[in-house]
Amino acid sequence: MERKYAWHNYDEQTLQDVMSLGDSYCQFLDNGKTERECVIQSVEAAKKAGYVDLKDLIKSNTPIKSGDKIYYTHMDKSIALFNIGTDDLDLGMNILGAHIDSPRIDVKQNPQYEDSNLVFWDTHYYGGIKKYHWVAMPLAIHGVVVKTDGTRININIGDTESDPVFCITDLLPHLGQEQMQKNAAKVIEGEALDLLIGSRPVKDEEKEGVTKFINNLLEKEYGFVERDLLSAELEIVSAGKARDMGFDRSMVLAYGQDDRVCAYTSLVAMLEVDKVKRTTCCLLVDKEEIGSVGATGMQSRFFENAVAEILTLMGKPNSVNVRRTLENSRMLSSDVSAGYDPLYASAFEKKNASYLGMGVVFNKFTGSRGKSGSNDANAEYMGFIRRVMESNNVTYQTAELGKVDLGGGGTIAYIMALYGMNVIDCGVAVLSMHAPWEVTSKADIYEAKRCYVAFLNADDETI
Repeated sequence: MERKYAWHNYDEQTLQDVMSLGDSYCQFLDNGKTERECVIQSVEAAKKAGYVDLKDLIKSNTPIKSGDKIYYTHMDKSIALFNIGTDDLDLGMNILGAHIDSPRIDVKQNPQYEDSNLVFWDTHYYGGIKKYHWVAMPLAIHGVVVKTDGTRININIGDTESDPVFCITDLLPHLGQEQMQKNAAKVIEGEALDLLIGSRPVKDEEKEGVTKFINNLLEKEYGFVERDLLSAELEIVSAGKARDMGFDRSMVLAYGQDDRVCAYTSLVAMLEVDKVKRTTCCLLVDKEEIGSVGATGMQSRFFENAVAEILTLMGKPNSVNVRRTLENSRMLSSDVSAGYDPLYASAFEKKNASYLGMGVVFNKFTGSRGKSGSNDANAEYMGFIRRVMESNNVTYQTAELGKVDLGGGGTIAYIMALYGMNVIDCGVAVLSMHAPWEVTSKADIYEAKRCYVAFLNADDETI
């Protein structure tokens, strides 16, 4: 396949659009470092675009009809948006599905301890990280603390100039000879990823004086006490804003681009597309980085339940209608791909790698080694996708995730394929994936948005 730079297709106005989308994307990243924060932004944007809450429609038993725009949130960590088309819903939907969780470090339920006049929070990392990436760098704390009376306190500390930041300490090289003999997986152990949060004692307190000072501060400044951490979800993320990268400002350097780069472009595309023949849907879900498990992950039935509720309000309460709707749907699993990095060329097979600046990436299959754990899209569906992309002049490329025997990965695609629908992975190439700071191309971000718009508008039922 001949690859083309997306940049070569842009006139001056398009270049302005590329940069403008990059700017709004960076704002989304800055305000969405957790899945909860991403859902908040998505709901705000959906309401401005005329979407209404499905839960309100259910309470009032309001019938749903063609042209209605609906959103549904689940536990404040996942969201589904629906734009009801003129076709019967059980003929299927065009679905974009991305995840809004990212690799990070979580605070344990009993985290706080003092050692040698320093107070730490004990942690447990989340998702596939290289643990040594997370030491000796500024970190922020985002999340919620829920008190026994139900009060929820939103926490966002470390991402404004007046905030303190936090860090996980590392050993100085002068004393690190033994540490440097370890392999990369063992240089920093999981139990050593403890967050340093304070060192100042209460005056004249010799025993646990720093702990007392921190506890007083937490109660005074943030409204919770140490015991409230039992019912908290606090995520340790990279501190700092998303930035333009390169002299040419052609790239974005930011935390959490896997997979918020696809989540944001999917959301923008969903809100841009207005009247449709086939119903469109945008899914932004939690827990993909740890296997899509739990009540807010894609393996949960919350999406299926939402579809059932919509069909019921359309006068089709039969479970057969739900199954028909899902089986007849088609989906882009909007997830990132590993961008080719010439500094690590040995990990890739160049003919089947994705490249920055060459457009949105389609992965016919993922999985590992012998395609284990993969959704493998049908050739007919791939042909349909090519037709949609080429008729809309979308710059696209195809890829695999590294060399055959080297590793691999997965997405939510295989879960949605369980319904019998056509699914293929489609997203943006990323450098330094799963690192605290990841790199994407603004051209690829723009082409991803254009791809998602074209897919949502595709009303050809022939695959």
